[in-house]
Amino acid sequence: METKPDPFKLLKPRRKIKGYSAILLPFLENGNIDWNGFCDHVKRTHDNGLVPAVNMDTGYGNLIDETTKEEVLKQTRAIVGSSDFVAGAFVLDQPGAMFNSPAYRSAIEQIHRHQGIPVIFQSYGLTSSGNKGIINAYREIEKFAPRFVGFELSTQFAPFGKIYDLDTYGELMQIPGCLGAKHSSLNRMLEWQRLKLRDQTRPEFMVFTGNDLGIDMVMYGSDYLLGLSTFAPDAFSVRDKMWEMGDPRFYELNDLLQYLGFLTFRNPVPAYKHSAAQFLKLKGWIKTNKTHSKSPERPESDIPLLQDIANRIDVFIKEAL
Repeated sequence: METKPDPFKLLKPRRKIKGYSAILLPFLENGNIDWNGFCDHVKRTHDNGLVPAVNMDTGYGNLIDETTKEEVLKQTRAIVGSSDFVAGAFVLDQPGAMFNSPAYRSAIEQIHRHQGIPVIFQSYGLTSSGNKGIINAYREIEKFAPRFVGFELSTQFAPFGKIYDLDTYGELMQIPGCLGAKHSSLNRMLEWQRLKLRDQTRPEFMVFTGNDLGIDMVMYGSDYLLGLSTFAPDAFSVRDKMWEMGDPRFYELNDLLQYLGFLTFRNPVPAYKHSAAQFLKLKGWIKTNKTHSKSPERPESDIPLLQDIANRIDVFIKEAL
């Protein structure tokens, strides 16, 4: 399948953007989880009109144990009430593994116990089975997950990741239970191709940009499931409403948020979670800037830069409102 999208034809002004925000799991000085900080941030995200996404990479979904995942899901449901939230379904395996349907089912059932919608993380077993095998795996997942979100992840983020070819993506898009898919290639052309195909074949399918270095993809019809939005869910909410209203200040606020993304998603990319903790602590929203013990850290010299960006965003929003 070939498609050569014209991004200018894909522009969708005054569109209502659907924002899903990956929630940072904060820590205390003693290494325990800051549950009060976590719950406050889920509420802050929800109150700003974004859908919380928990147990994702931003929430150390690949590093925390099952008991912690369960508590995250329990606390999130209590906070959002009857509203939707999504949660990562992660299966740990090794190169050469076969698709592990029972493990995915177990992860999904855990999410379903709290009425969440699963985001299907890739695994070696899922991505190494060839294009036909990949689609068959998602069809198998649909049997016990009637509503789920897919996830394409570049190998620069995880060795088990895979960006599907457009034919495979098109087949994934036609699985009724697949509500949408997060696309994390950091490649605008690949995402534009998916948007064009979506518009032609299944308009209600949600293409969630995972491009923290190109957050303006919402201008072309992408929704988002980002780690960057956990830094400032209030600012993302204002930005999204500006686009819907045709307010030209959208571009200035988007530039500020993208500046934050360029700084915090530099190599090593996984250290963005420490950047998020630094930023949220500066905002007074969490108690420490500690991160998971197995996650890389940023230098303290980043803190004045983050403070400057936070100040600029706060001033902009105050003046805008």
